[in-house]
Amino acid sequence: MLPTIDVGKVPARTRTTAGSTIAYRSSTAKAFAEICGEAERLGADALWASDHLFWPRPIVECLSALAIAASATTRVTIGTCVLQLPLRDPATVAKQAATLQHLSDDRFILGLGVGSHPGEYAAAGTDFRTRGRRMDDSLAALARAWENDPDDPYPLDPSPRVPLWFGGAGPAALRRAGAMGDGWVPMFLSPEDYRVGLERLAAAALAAGRTTEDIDRAVVVFARVGAAEESFREGSEWLASLYTLPPRAFRRHLVSGPPDDCAAAIDAYRQAGADHVVVMVAADDALEHFAALRAALRPDNRRSVLEVSA
Repeated sequence: MLPTIDVGKVPARTRTTAGSTIAYRSSTAKAFAEICGEAERLGADALWASDHLFWPRPIVECLSALAIAASATTRVTIGTCVLQLPLRDPATVAKQAATLQHLSDDRFILGLGVGSHPGEYAAAGTDFRTRGRRMDDSLAALARAWENDPDDPYPLDPSPRVPLWFGGAGPAALRRAGAMGDGWVPMFLSPEDYRVGLERLAAAALAAGRTTEDIDRAVVVFARVGAAEESFREGSEWLASLYTLPPRAFRRHLVSGPPDDCAAAIDAYRQAGADHVVVMVAADDALEHFAALRAALRPDNRRSVLEVSA
């Protein structure tokens, strides 16, 4: 995940535009482009940006961030992990996604989800309870926008192929991923839970007349490299600050410790069936931790794609 937020520093909470903006120090255009380029040089296979319109912590808008990532790199995939489609206008998303695919030379993936935070929906003036129905309606709207009917007097152009990946591990998310997803990218799953999720994904794909061979298998993993106890404590506190949850909530979900231990934990997801591991570093200095983890991966584990997420 690209570091589009610095949890350690936040702007002053005022009703004016005055106040510190130090929380955005790593996400100005120049600094952010440098981070993207360095991540590619370190061996990242993809760069991902998370999506929140309203959040307790400062966070830049994901599609704007990915436009910079596209211009600062030449090889890596870029994608949203994941964009909360029910919070956005689908016609606008269709245009933005098609444009990013064009600007990145077909390196863009549109990761989608419904989110799980009622407060964010309330802040956006949108009903949290109907997000599933709006998700399905918006997916249909995206498909219509990308049809590129030659007889349409108002076509969406450019209109390249945009792969859709789905986050979430609930029944509705697995149904969508199985029926129409190019990929599945859940989070908050242990390797054992991920293996079970893949079995459920296979069943959903079969019900839709597909197989999991049609679907890229990915997972988001939180990671912090360092001394065993210190890295777990600091990583848990970082995630607790980001998600406004108690640190104990991340006990089963944070990969931490020396680089070799973290690499072994990453490999457990590969053994469970993951083709892509999206690493969300639980620290403001994301590249330092990612570099150590990347270097610790054994060559035989490199067939499991390692990616850096925002």
